[in-house]
Amino acid sequence: MHIRYESQVREPLVYGEKTYHDVTQDIISPIEVPPSKLWYIGFSISVLLLCFGIYSVYREVTYGIGQWNLNKTVGWGWDITNFVWWVGIGHAGTLISAILLLFRQGWRTGVNRAAEAMTIFAVMCAGQFPIWHMGRVWMAFFVMPYPNSRGPLWPNFNSPLLWDVFAISTYFTVSLLFWYSGLLPDFASVRDRARTKLRKMLYGVASFGWNGSTKHWQRFESLSLVLAGLATPLVLSVHTIVSFDFATSVIPGWHTTIFPPYFVAGAIFSGFAMVQTLLVITRRVLGLQDYITLGHIEAMNKVIVLTGSIVGCAYLTELFMGWYSQNKYEGYTFWYSRANLFSPYGWAYYGMMACNVLSPQIFWFRKMRRSLKVTFFMSVIVNVGMWFERFVIIVTSLYRDYLPSSWSVYYHPTIWEIGFFTGSIGLFFTCYFLFAKYFPVIAVAEIKHVLKQTGEGFKERMDVHEGQKVEEFAHEHAH
Repeated sequence: MHIRYESQVREPLVYGEKTYHDVTQDIISPIEVPPSKLWYIGFSISVLLLCFGIYSVYREVTYGIGQWNLNKTVGWGWDITNFVWWVGIGHAGTLISAILLLFRQGWRTGVNRAAEAMTIFAVMCAGQFPIWHMGRVWMAFFVMPYPNSRGPLWPNFNSPLLWDVFAISTYFTVSLLFWYSGLLPDFASVRDRARTKLRKMLYGVASFGWNGSTKHWQRFESLSLVLAGLATPLVLSVHTIVSFDFATSVIPGWHTTIFPPYFVAGAIFSGFAMVQTLLVITRRVLGLQDYITLGHIEAMNKVIVLTGSIVGCAYLTELFMGWYSQNKYEGYTFWYSRANLFSPYGWAYYGMMACNVLSPQIFWFRKMRRSLKVTFFMSVIVNVGMWFERFVIIVTSLYRDYLPSSWSVYYHPTIWEIGFFTGSIGLFFTCYFLFAKYFPVIAVAEIKHVLKQTGEGFKERMDVHEGQKVEEFAHEHAH
């Protein structure tokens, strides 16, 4: 008689004795009932922030870039800081979807839908900053790469700023297709459960006539793998190209070859932290604790402590090279402008080190990794720290250049720069609240796929079945 042994009992990905109907009911029913008071409060705050952001952008377009506190040396201020920050946040969704799909990691199923939506909303926020930074935004078509049509005026194809246009637009397109194609089976489920003609029609159009046939599923799975294959190099290339905006310059503090891997690790770090922020709230508000489990939270916290440690190594490498290179300008930037606690921006550097390097080390302890309060607090701290990192890279490298006569006064943002940033946060959360209300936050079809292998009820039945086999085997050999 053959007995199957397992070296380790893995934690179930779905808690409780769930049937396929239970899964559909639990995940889709929240979008079929009126939203809660908490949803209305959060949505109202997000819309107010968005309105303030729209007015801030109106001021900047009407009166010019002078509404921002840019000066002689700091030509890139809060706007480019926030651009890089939002692009970084957009990384975790595609990584969870694409790379973990290719590696057949079952734990992605509970979190991938919300992470993909987060990616799309974050890239929407990021893309605005360079456009409004142009000042004369109605001339934005001049940056588009179509040479020979404007005489001697050619875009510079050697510039990473132009590569950004290609990389981020491609990333957005592939992420959007990946997210939307995954929604098709779930839209069909909502359509079939709809009780009003309007709802049935809208979700019917959104589901593209999905009927659950074998051919539809074959095409769905093929498309998922193709898009995952396309998205995987994009995860690595997009933030690499964003880092080239800095690394290909000759400005001390930017001209470092460590930037590409360090930016990619930082992007995954901040992206996973934002996923944690959203999911801890979502699972509580929508009652999805059986599907977004502590096992999912712990797995993502392991990624956070890994990428946080990589980022910490990068910071120390930069400081070492600032000393070892014996380049006095590099040394001044790293050791005086940044690492000196009493320099004008020393507070930002040490805030960055505390948030990004020291605080994630708490996740070496399993109890901390599985604590929802600690996870939520730490996810916010990490994203604050990653914002500090982008601010430090941009402002501390620019505010003092080679000519002391051009050194700027202390750079700080105006209310309209702050308004633009808070407006982008408002846009992000407005989109997320609408997504959580009208779309299934968890991929129903994917949860059903893993239910029979990793559901708690199935595992318990398998344990009983295996125990009976062992007893029969022992009983036979005893006689």
